Amino acid sequence: MTHDTPSLFEDESARPLADRLRPRNLGEVLGQEHLLAPEAPIGRMIAQERLVSMILWGPPGCGKTTIARLLAEQTRLAFEPLSATFSGVADLRKVFQTATRRRQIGQGTLLFVDEIHRFNRSQQDSFLPYVEDGTVVLVGATTENPSFELNGSLLSRCQVYVLRRLDDAALDTLIARAEDLAGRTLPLTDDARQAVTAMADGDGRYLLNMAEQLQSLPADTEPLDVTALTAQVHKRAPQYDKKQDSHYNLISALHKSMRGSDPDAALYWLARMLEGGEDPRFIARRITRFATEDIGMADPQAVQQPLTAWQVYERLGSPEGELALAQAVVYLATAPKSVSVYRGFGAAQQRARRTGSLLPPAHILNAPTGLMKNLGYGENYQYDPDTANGFSGADYFPDDMDREVFYQPTQQGYEAQVSQRLERWSELRARQKGLET
Repeated sequence: MTHDTPSLFEDESARPLADRLRPRNLGEVLGQEHLLAPEAPIGRMIAQERLVSMILWGPPGCGKTTIARLLAEQTRLAFEPLSATFSGVADLRKVFQTATRRRQIGQGTLLFVDEIHRFNRSQQDSFLPYVEDGTVVLVGATTENPSFELNGSLLSRCQVYVLRRLDDAALDTLIARAEDLAGRTLPLTDDARQAVTAMADGDGRYLLNMAEQLQSLPADTEPLDVTALTAQVHKRAPQYDKKQDSHYNLISALHKSMRGSDPDAALYWLARMLEGGEDPRFIARRITRFATEDIGMADPQAVQQPLTAWQVYERLGSPEGELALAQAVVYLATAPKSVSVYRGFGAAQQRARRTGSLLPPAHILNAPTGLMKNLGYGENYQYDPDTANGFSGADYFPDDMDREVFYQPTQQGYEAQVSQRLERWSELRARQKGLET
């Protein structure tokens, strides 16, 4: 691994390790071969020396800034970096004016905007004419889902490329590069070395910062075990924003793991959410919805599990109450599944919107006054518990509406019994209708 050569007036040791190990070409960038390899999308653009505007979406420390800088170098474009956190309209105007002057003398400009999602709608709109006419090639970097954070008009003019968090192999390579540059291995046991990559959680920059701390220890330091390591460096907080994409991704993973009857995966995603600082009440609310949506009549008692867990958490708080949530998640994941009520109710809602204000049939209306009795309210109403089969077979739909089937039970769990009961009632209803005709 080569590294940047400092100038005569620059102290090499004063530069952060992550900066000294910054890749000098795209081939040295780790973990993003699906985009940068010669046959990959960005690799093909580099070979043709023709870039399009793009959004690089990925977690912290995966190489977004480095890739943008190298793209400019390898396509001979002037590199203009901006941070949306610290820049405003005046900074954008200055960059666009400079890029326009460059274009007049045949020099292109790559405008790199870090944290581009932090620009508001009007600031994002200001890019459009300059991107559209080729004054700048825009490379925006974001850790947030562009679908939620960027204007549709800007997205339509850019390719979105998803960068991956660095896997263990890439992180191991980074450690090796750091050791090669320092000329000595990190003072770690094998277990502690594995712990370092786990603590980095896919963030290469954070990994190198930890390596730099460890390299600052005396050369005769005995190899640190996991306990000694954690005393030297702090664990990276999991990437999790309760208001952004990771929030929705993890609750979706929890929901689908329970739906797929996988209690182990469900417990993992529950733990990830709690570790990331998610409000347990939000989790309780979502798994309560799951019980009615995805289990329903297959186990009518399932909804009591998340409701009870919710109450336990309110009484005990964290961390004791989190075990009740875990129990509810396991119960829901292992329960039989049915969406018949969910789908049936949705179909009934659509039908109700189409039928408007149709009145109930007169025979099921109460008749507290003589006038209402004269109008036929309650006439010939049959009290089902008093019938021979406990079922009258009467029609409860509006007179001007044909009978429809909205609820179609499955053969899962308790719902199998409900299915048999409904089939029996359907037979009795048909028999009753035959007698009436």
